[in-house]
Amino acid sequence: MRGPLVVKRAFSEPLLLLAAFGSILLATTTLVALTMYASSIADAGVRRTMETAPYDQTAATVSAPVTAATFPKYDQAVRAELTKAYTKPPAVTTSFRSDSYVMPGQDGKERPELLRFGSYDGLDRHAELVSGAWPRPGDGPVEVAISLSAATATGFEVGREFTTKGRLDPRPVPVRVVGVFQLDDPSGPRWTGEQLLGRGVERGEFTTYGPLMVARETFIARFATSVNATWTAVPELSALTPAQLRPMAAAIGQVGERLKAGGCPNCVTASRLPEILTQLDTASLVARSTMLIPVLQLLLLAAYALMLTARLLADHRRMEVALLRSRGAGTARLAVLAGSEALLVALPCAVAAPFLGPPLLALVNALPWIRASGVRLAPSADIGTFLVSFGVALAAAGLLVLPALAGARRTYVEEQSARGRSGGRGLIERAGADLALLVVAGLAIWQLQRYGAPVTATAGGGLGIDPLIISGPALALLTGGMLGLRLVPRVSKLAERLTSRRPTLAPALGAWQVSRRPLKYAGPALLLTMAIAIGVVSMATAATWRASQLDQARHQAGADLRLSGAPDGPELGAFGRGTAFAALPGVTAASPAFRGQAEVSGENAMLLSLEASKLEKLFLLRPDLSAQPVAEMSRALAGGRAGELELPGRPVTLTVRAEADAAVPVRLVLSDALGVWRDLPLGVLRAGGNRIDVDLRALAGRSGKITYPLSLRGLVSGAPQETANVRLIGLSADGREVAAPALSMKAAAELGPLPVVLTADLAAALKMGVGQVGPASIDRRVLQVKVVAVVHSMPTAAAGQPAVLVDWAALQAYELAAAQPPRPATEWWLAAADTAAARAALKGQPDVTVIDQRELAATLQDDPLASGLQGALMLGFGAALVFAALGFLVNAAVAARERRAEFAILRALGASSRQVFGLLAIEQAFVIGLSLAAGTGLAVAVGVLVVPHIVLTGQASAVTPGVVLDIPWAATAAMLVLVAAALFAIVAGLARHLRRGQILEDR
Repeated sequence: MRGPLVVKRAFSEPLLLLAAFGSILLATTTLVALTMYASSIADAGVRRTMETAPYDQTAATVSAPVTAATFPKYDQAVRAELTKAYTKPPAVTTSFRSDSYVMPGQDGKERPELLRFGSYDGLDRHAELVSGAWPRPGDGPVEVAISLSAATATGFEVGREFTTKGRLDPRPVPVRVVGVFQLDDPSGPRWTGEQLLGRGVERGEFTTYGPLMVARETFIARFATSVNATWTAVPELSALTPAQLRPMAAAIGQVGERLKAGGCPNCVTASRLPEILTQLDTASLVARSTMLIPVLQLLLLAAYALMLTARLLADHRRMEVALLRSRGAGTARLAVLAGSEALLVALPCAVAAPFLGPPLLALVNALPWIRASGVRLAPSADIGTFLVSFGVALAAAGLLVLPALAGARRTYVEEQSARGRSGGRGLIERAGADLALLVVAGLAIWQLQRYGAPVTATAGGGLGIDPLIISGPALALLTGGMLGLRLVPRVSKLAERLTSRRPTLAPALGAWQVSRRPLKYAGPALLLTMAIAIGVVSMATAATWRASQLDQARHQAGADLRLSGAPDGPELGAFGRGTAFAALPGVTAASPAFRGQAEVSGENAMLLSLEASKLEKLFLLRPDLSAQPVAEMSRALAGGRAGELELPGRPVTLTVRAEADAAVPVRLVLSDALGVWRDLPLGVLRAGGNRIDVDLRALAGRSGKITYPLSLRGLVSGAPQETANVRLIGLSADGREVAAPALSMKAAAELGPLPVVLTADLAAALKMGVGQVGPASIDRRVLQVKVVAVVHSMPTAAAGQPAVLVDWAALQAYELAAAQPPRPATEWWLAAADTAAARAALKGQPDVTVIDQRELAATLQDDPLASGLQGALMLGFGAALVFAALGFLVNAAVAARERRAEFAILRALGASSRQVFGLLAIEQAFVIGLSLAAGTGLAVAVGVLVVPHIVLTGQASAVTPGVVLDIPWAATAAMLVLVAAALFAIVAGLARHLRRGQILEDR
């Protein structure tokens, strides 16, 4: 009997039953999808990070001195420990470098040129043979292969045979060159510790060529005389999961200790991977924790929507329950009846949700930033998914039962007397619970702002999710909505007074109806307010995140394109690089730049120098980071200029005549039309008159061109602390005499204060503000500087790093005035509307590192860990709007049905269908208008307090420059209009059904 009674009772209210079913199904499906999404995005983020991690961040090295006798033992121990440390055995290669050997024919020299031998496992996989073959082990002459750069420097060719001797081992070593190779990427991170292999020559106290690469067996047999061996482990990390990150980091960090304990006391390990894995584990935890924010918001919204439906169901059945009580039904029997009815609705949702979650996530895959990242989320239902689904469904069933139990103790007479009574204030407001929740939400948001993420240190010393911080945004939305309910009776009474003076019936009667029973409308208003607030906050967070990625990319790049590398090279010399870079397709402005570390009054700061006149076109400084706009900064930054002598024509040689008062090394300082300064060695001048011929073609390099005209800037000493002096007495360009300026190596007169732009922390350390002049030590040389602007953060500087910006020409003038060599152009900053063509043209340039702000922005936006929150927000946003529409529909339909007698009386008194529709529209317009306005205001308040603190980098660190809240007002207005239109369409539909009498009938 109980089963049929439950079914009959449930289906006696099809509208409310359908609303409850829809709410529970939506809640379970969305929350299951969010759970799947959080887990999948963390896995995808770890995989993507590991797949794209550069070689220098994932490789681990072990170094130790070995001999032919000790190498096999060490090799076995190292490989065994490295295999234990990783989840999958890594690829381990060994490399060796020999002691120094003398270049053939230079045995008797005091400072001979040197050779080194080497071996590298699998070199043929990272290099291409230009000629010959790879060396093989065997007796007789040692077979070697040499890099193309080393072959060019030494003149060795395939087939060349010679004999060399070691500086520590005098035994002769016969050598045969059998191959010449070219590394695939000589400047790549794989060869960071192999500078000689990448360059072919090292110049210092001794000039060393090589290494001459031999087979591994040959090296161990002939050259392993207590030389350094390096084992390099390159792991396969694409299948790594978040749970494996910290254990692997700990295992790799202990490799060195285990090797020393196992008999290799001189083994030295080095790897950045433990730090990367630990950081990635933290980022994964933070990503999952921030995705809990929309989950909790949705939980609160779903719970409230379900409670509204349950309350409507309980209100509709209170007389029925009272009759059952009067006929002997006890509280337990009523509870079983209500619980069975709730389970009848909830259990099908629990079963269906895990299968509906993956299709819902397929919609997330369609989001542009998820699709662009290449991440494809394809989770399937598992035991954890079903546990979440049944847990949410059972909780929802409990919420359905609670209102029914709350009124189960009333008798029929008590229910009759309670009907129609409705106070102006709800229980929560009367108890002050909304104010108490406000305090809790304020504390949670304060903690979020303090810690910068929803993750804090645990008692065990690790990291964990702080439930209070996570719940802060959801509590803020709920509290704000509840506080907004206090406005309902006040606004309704105001509306009643305003409309009561008008002659029309519908506005006056509608406003009177709302003011008479404000609590009837407070529930739907709170639901709509929270849904609108969640929607606006979600849109604001997504827009803020996208804007922040662009800001980060612009800040890290500094310009549209930033090119870095050696300031001088054989292919492109100092003057040739600027000509090539400025002529790249699409480039509209170019400036040489010096960017490096400098000591500024005891602070380790970044020194950045750019052409002040190009600053407005090049310098990507976000406007809010400085009180002075870049255009004003550009004008104020131009400082003193050095004198110059423009050389006529397009000379390729210079003849310099100079007079010295003692033997002194001298360098001639020139500049080209692009503003690049370069000092040329004139050699050691003898006392008296000197004549030096200078070939200017080397300044351009083999494939470069000089941008004329060239200008003579001055003379500087080639040795520090030099006291001798040199005077220029004659100069000719390509044999054409040029009037020689009065140049010497003595320090020039002071140029006045050096204009600078400082970061705020550096300005505070120097105790200087905008417009102030004072002393500052730059690289231990005291200068008078004038602060022309202060920025909160300097582009290209790391987070929190002090920095100073100066004009390029002014900095060079101050260096020359102090008789110092000019600063090299370590970088080139370029402006380009479209950087793709320039990037394509730079692919053939060696030793040039390209930083493209657009490419960098795409990389940042494609990071699954950083972008994961956006998909979760969109899921929550969509579900919130559906909850709002469903709750509004049910409440409006039930309210209209409950007032069928009232509508019948109005029709009998002569009210038209239009007037009845107007009455209904006025009542619901009050709820809609108040909810849209309150929800938007609440979203703005929560957005200002919360959103900048949940937008983090992919490494879970604070964003530089700081996050600026971006509320897309156009999209927000469109969303509000669409929501209002959908809700008014519901009202119009109800009125149409009301006119046909469908709502007035008992179903």
